[in-house]
Amino acid sequence: QVLRKSLQRGVMLSAGSFLVYEAHKLISGFAEVHASFKVEEVIEQADYLYGSGETEKLYQLLVQHKNSDDAELLWRLARASRDLAQLSSTSAQQKKQLAYEALEYTKKALEKNESNFAAHKWYGICLSDVGDFEGIKTKIGNAYIIKEHFQRAVELNPKDATTIHLIGIWCYSFAEMPWYQRKIAATLFATPPTSTFEEALRYFHMAEEADPNFYSKNLLYLGKTYLKLNNKKMALLWLSKAKDYPAHTEEDKQV
Repeated sequence: QVLRKSLQRGVMLSAGSFLVYEAHKLISGFAEVHASFKVEEVIEQADYLYGSGETEKLYQLLVQHKNSDDAELLWRLARASRDLAQLSSTSAQQKKQLAYEALEYTKKALEKNESNFAAHKWYGICLSDVGDFEGIKTKIGNAYIIKEHFQRAVELNPKDATTIHLIGIWCYSFAEMPWYQRKIAATLFATPPTSTFEEALRYFHMAEEADPNFYSKNLLYLGKTYLKLNNKKMALLWLSKAKDYPAHTEEDKQV
């Protein structure tokens, strides 16, 4: 009888433990679904604010999630930090702080998901921004890394016209590099980065093919590159398109 009672009590305890375990699983599962839903909700809000040009509100929304493990949130936070740094109302000290913050967010995004094309794209952009504060040696030294991340982003998403455009900008910048900077680069590095206006032009056209008329700056650089190649007829065509592009953003107005 004692043995039977002990066994019955053991079964009851086991059943109780099992029920507690199942309840824990159910609650945990609900929490995970709820957390996932919350991330999607924040991303939806963020994309709406980005599309509306609400830079400061977007940053305030996303910076609350700076400790998130979600790469989609983190690269958006990096972009928001960078966009905030670009505003004329942002002080020089804040611009620098935001540039370094943005780079850290993209690093974390890549750690969380190496296959996220946007994380690679924004890592390249943010690394380039930080180079502006660290001098020409760092900027040139980072150039290959920047291009590698842009190329990886294109591998992961061949239809992303913006990243293709950025490779074009990379090529244009090194094709246009002044002689004295080339001399410094040759002194500092055994094989400094080089490119040509023809290579830049190829990427700008590839970007346009991927998404026609997607970006005023791509139209501008097509025109500028044709000017560098002394083709005034084609330069006029693309510069006219850039001039007539509807100005939705501050950058469009500058273009």
